[in-house]
Amino acid sequence: MQQSLEQTLGEQKTAEVRASYDALADQYVRHIFDELQHKPLDRELLDRFAARVRGRGLVCDLGCGPGHVAGYLRARGVEVCGVDLSAQMVEHATRLNPGIGFMQGNMLSLDQADGAWAGIAAFYAIVNLPRNDVVHAFREMKRVLRAGGVILLGFHVGSDTLHEEELWDCKISLDFYLFQPQEVEGHLRRAGFEIEEITEREPYPEVEYPSRRAYILARKPGERKK
Repeated sequence: MQQSLEQTLGEQKTAEVRASYDALADQYVRHIFDELQHKPLDRELLDRFAARVRGRGLVCDLGCGPGHVAGYLRARGVEVCGVDLSAQMVEHATRLNPGIGFMQGNMLSLDQADGAWAGIAAFYAIVNLPRNDVVHAFREMKRVLRAGGVILLGFHVGSDTLHEEELWDCKISLDFYLFQPQEVEGHLRRAGFEIEEITEREPYPEVEYPSRRAYILARKPGERKK
């Protein structure tokens, strides 16, 4: 009974997140699609990530939104796809990034075979994920990565949970979770990843929400690092 209740509540939360991003999709494209132009460190990290995964197989932009990270990676020679919970986001991503395959999916239960991907770029993919689901999500990411595959994770730094009922004049219901880098590092290690690098930066003024940002590059054990 308890497990059934927890499952129902989880499904309700997932439905709220999906509906909120469906409602936000048009405004999200307007505010977010070009953001990498103004974020030099993000571009540098993605360039280094691209060099690691290029030619090694399919890479996923997980929580892809309108697909701007996927488009950036493809321009650097990476074979890339995208997954997002929101059908409207997938529709925008497909329109804005012709030639890249985007699909709707849930990072807690990915419709992919074990070892399907050579890498995962997950920029702010865990921002709406309750803390007690994070390790499960990382284990699922590890499952779909090939041995030696890498994940580049970006997230907001903090310890708060922020609830929003409106964003860009759209009615939503979203909880935004901020994480300390040591906390996320611990979750990744518990999921079986090896940590390679942790980077932090201050927010770019007038470009993004004013939170400190962190990025973790982690690797699924197995194949020797090259």
